[in-house]
Amino acid sequence: MRRDELPHVEETDLAALSAAVRALAERIGAQTVLQVPVVLAGESLASLELLRRGRPFTESERLLARLGAGQLAFVLRALEGELRGEESNGARRTALELAGDALVAGSEDAHTAEAIVRLGSEASGASACLLWRVVSGRPPVLSAFSGPRIEAEQQATARRSASIALGESRSVSLERGVANLPGDAELVVTIRLGRPAAGALQLFFSEEDAPSHAEIRSFSLFGVRALHALRSTAKGRRRSAELERTRALLGVIAQAIAELSLAHTLETAIDRVAELLGVERVAVYLQEERGLQAAAGRGLSGSHEVLAERLLELALGPFRGRGLLEVPDVAGSELLAGISLATADAEIEAVLAVPLRSHEDVIGLLAVYPPRGHVVAEEEKALVSALATQLAVAVQNARLHEHSTRLGSELEQALASERKSARQLGALYEISRSFAQSLSLETTLTAVVRTAVELLDCDAAVIRMPDERRDFYVARAIHVGDRQVSEPLRHLLTRPQPVSKLPGRRLFRMGKPLLLDARIAASLGSSYELLVPFFERGSTAAVVPLATSDEVLGTLTILSLDPARPIKQETVDLAVSVAGQAALAVDNARLYQQQKGFADTMTRSLLPRSKPELPGLELGAVYEPSARFDVGGDVYDYLELDDGRLAVVLGDVTGHGIEATADMAMTKFVFRSLAREHPEPGDLLASANEVVLDEVPVGNFVTLTSLTIDPESGAVVCANAGHPPPRLVTPDGSVAPLAAGGLALGIESGQAYPEARAVLEPGSSIVLYTDGVVEARRNGELYGLERLDALLAAHLHARPEELAETVVADCRAFAGGELLDDCAVVVIRRTPR
Repeated sequence: MRRDELPHVEETDLAALSAAVRALAERIGAQTVLQVPVVLAGESLASLELLRRGRPFTESERLLARLGAGQLAFVLRALEGELRGEESNGARRTALELAGDALVAGSEDAHTAEAIVRLGSEASGASACLLWRVVSGRPPVLSAFSGPRIEAEQQATARRSASIALGESRSVSLERGVANLPGDAELVVTIRLGRPAAGALQLFFSEEDAPSHAEIRSFSLFGVRALHALRSTAKGRRRSAELERTRALLGVIAQAIAELSLAHTLETAIDRVAELLGVERVAVYLQEERGLQAAAGRGLSGSHEVLAERLLELALGPFRGRGLLEVPDVAGSELLAGISLATADAEIEAVLAVPLRSHEDVIGLLAVYPPRGHVVAEEEKALVSALATQLAVAVQNARLHEHSTRLGSELEQALASERKSARQLGALYEISRSFAQSLSLETTLTAVVRTAVELLDCDAAVIRMPDERRDFYVARAIHVGDRQVSEPLRHLLTRPQPVSKLPGRRLFRMGKPLLLDARIAASLGSSYELLVPFFERGSTAAVVPLATSDEVLGTLTILSLDPARPIKQETVDLAVSVAGQAALAVDNARLYQQQKGFADTMTRSLLPRSKPELPGLELGAVYEPSARFDVGGDVYDYLELDDGRLAVVLGDVTGHGIEATADMAMTKFVFRSLAREHPEPGDLLASANEVVLDEVPVGNFVTLTSLTIDPESGAVVCANAGHPPPRLVTPDGSVAPLAAGGLALGIESGQAYPEARAVLEPGSSIVLYTDGVVEARRNGELYGLERLDALLAAHLHARPEELAETVVADCRAFAGGELLDDCAVVVIRRTPR
């Protein structure tokens, strides 16, 4: 479009536009158009056409179009000089600056040298551009060039010129009248790259294109950018090379792990570490029965194993937190002074060592012995540490593989026995795990029958145990593999079995099984008699005793309905083995329940049998023993003082079982004997501390909260010996701690226990609790004070006994139904007069 045809006003009528714009709109199917003139200083420079198929342009859109047209006018005016071929005096300098910026932006490119000469030539207008690399003690080496082909004589001339320029102190040198230059040039500009020079950049010009002095001075900036680009590229190449070395090294280790060859793994690691660090002496030592032994190495001599032993001691001792041990000068190291003869004999000057760890075990040492003064970069140290980790895994895998290979023939002969043992161990583990997790006899019995069905590949299993009078074996646990036949089989197998009708009781005591058939089942009566029709159709069954050396605890009956899967002698032998081990778990479960019952009875006997009744106060308390036998020690007690106040203590003693029970009794006795003589809580704890110090074993202690409450005034005084602080619950639902600090009893003599004071308003409660409450866990999460406070606020109107029961029940539910620690809660409420 000619300039005289350019529009001066906006146009939205498609018919009023030029034929070219109308044709474009028709081709794209546009029905809406906006043409905005690009005007500057009253002169139309261009036009901006916007076309679309949909709705008309809004006023805000038209405003944005005008703004865009205005900016475009300024751009066009700025570029107009160049568009007309008008070159400003500083154009060459500007072009070189832009070229330098482009170099820095692309400095990671692998062809940076070629980019430098190309951009230098194009931006400066030079007929040719050469880049020289400076090598110490040698003439400059041509790295890249741009321009016409350079003959050997021209290259030699350019090299001499570059050498002369590099000998000068100037950053940019200009030499005129040099004959035989590349590209028939008559002058050369040499730019020094760095100080000391890392290279030189040469630009060749004819006299008529010679740069001005101002432009020559600006060439140094391009040289700085070119040097930066070259260094960045070199750094990137080094990183790439290091990455490739790392990948190759770890790849070799991965291959060694896959091949499971200890010798190959060690030799590969030794070679690659030596190659990576540029050293000749590397060793891998492994722990053997005789101590640390060299398993592989290169360049080793003398008593280097003595040094390795000392290095491992240091790495696992005073330097265990570092992971990698470095000794730059072995001869001058005080750490190795005691083995100087061994290090001298081995001719070792410096050390870099990393322990080889597999899980928690230290299996050896990777040692690098560089010459003194050899610098190991940090990234190389990190790689050696990573290699040591991989190498430890590879060594363990290779050792296991070689051991397995060595025992292959023996294992092949004993394969059947090993499989049987493995299945037995799996069954025993399942039974033992069930007992260990639940500590319940019923859970243990359930685990036995389920495991028997799965392990022995039968259809059903039932455990019968004697009733209280030992007249009948009654079903205590049953498992049926197929749900479809579960109900009818349970009906058949759960009938009591008279003890008198079970033959071979003497054999049962010896652990002998009884194989059933139709005849024997008919003679046994009860559930067995109902199985006769199944036996006649090919079903099989066996009765295996659950017996210890002292008594028959019960019987395990296994049943296979499918004639294709009969219970063979091999199955019976396996069932006998599992039943014998299961009997131990069952016996332990019974013993645990008896001991647990005894411990709970002993503990409860030390708790108050009744609560004091004081006008104005209402008390409630709950003690819930843990699900485990060996955890215990919560104690609380009340006492009405001579001045009418109520004294209360609640605490927790360390230790387990009977020891904890004894310390509970001692704590109760101390409270009862000292409370009247030392009624104030702080004084009581200080006196009790001296008694406990003499009574509990070293390492044991007692945490205890002591408080007094005046029923008349509601005054509360509290002292604390390492116990969780009581919670004060007001009638408006706010909960706050009654905090008073102090050391637990039985740790250190001469302790003072500061007191906290508060007033218990009518309707308010104070709640004492042991740490079993707030430390109840669910998937690692603690019950915590926040949950406790929210529960107390939500049930602030409940009676004290109900509130204590609610707290313990909520903790038990949070922990999944079983408490792993005792819980004791005491609630004291001041009632309105």
